[in-house]
Amino acid sequence: MDTTPGSEPVPDADAAAVAGEPVPSERIALDRDRILHAALDHIDEQGLAGLTMRRLGQRVGVEAMSLYRYVPGKEELLDGVVELLLGDLRVDPDVLRRPTHGWQDFLQRLAHGVRRIALAHPKAFPLVASRPPEAPWLRPPLRSLEWVDAFLAGLVAEGFGDEAAVAAYRSFTSFLLGTLLLEVAAHGADVGPLDVVDDHEADDEEASRHTTVWRLRGDLAQDTSALEFEVALESLLERLALVRTELG
Repeated sequence: MDTTPGSEPVPDADAAAVAGEPVPSERIALDRDRILHAALDHIDEQGLAGLTMRRLGQRVGVEAMSLYRYVPGKEELLDGVVELLLGDLRVDPDVLRRPTHGWQDFLQRLAHGVRRIALAHPKAFPLVASRPPEAPWLRPPLRSLEWVDAFLAGLVAEGFGDEAAVAAYRSFTSFLLGTLLLEVAAHGADVGPLDVVDDHEADDEEASRHTTVWRLRGDLAQDTSALEFEVALESLLERLALVRTELG
């Protein structure tokens, strides 16, 4: 049994085998989907840094080696978590696979669908940016062949030429990634050099010397993420309308 302080005991598969007993993995139904959901739950609760195959095994009640039948290693595990996150777009009733009420409505729905994923899993969302996409010329957060194809085909069907559709894809993904990484950082996600969250209280004496900042500190502290997202998205759609006209 694993008796590491602070850990849940995990049955010893080797000892069970020597004793002629069923190994833990035979007593617990495992599949790839269950393992990926357990990994996502771990990240949501404790962050990415503490995720190991051993701890994931503890979470589902088996030794780490039992997980490798379904995910060959941690890298494949993280790729699977990204697949799980993007899979939420498929079941989001507000996200469309093709435009039905114009391309602006199509992109609005898609953008908000991605934002809902980020808000539901802020600590896991940075994986969407850091894991390798399905092809080297795809960009996060729309990083799967399925969704990029739907995006481009949808815009082409709405009168975008090929060049304009690609330009729209680049602008749209840059907007989403930059905006949402900053937003999840404010929710405690580790986004590396973009992580601007500070758990320490401000030095009031030092801050008060900067009179304008001090005077506006209440306004600066307000969470306006939703409004900023809407305004930036509207501005982006207006620019894309010009791209559609100019590039055909």
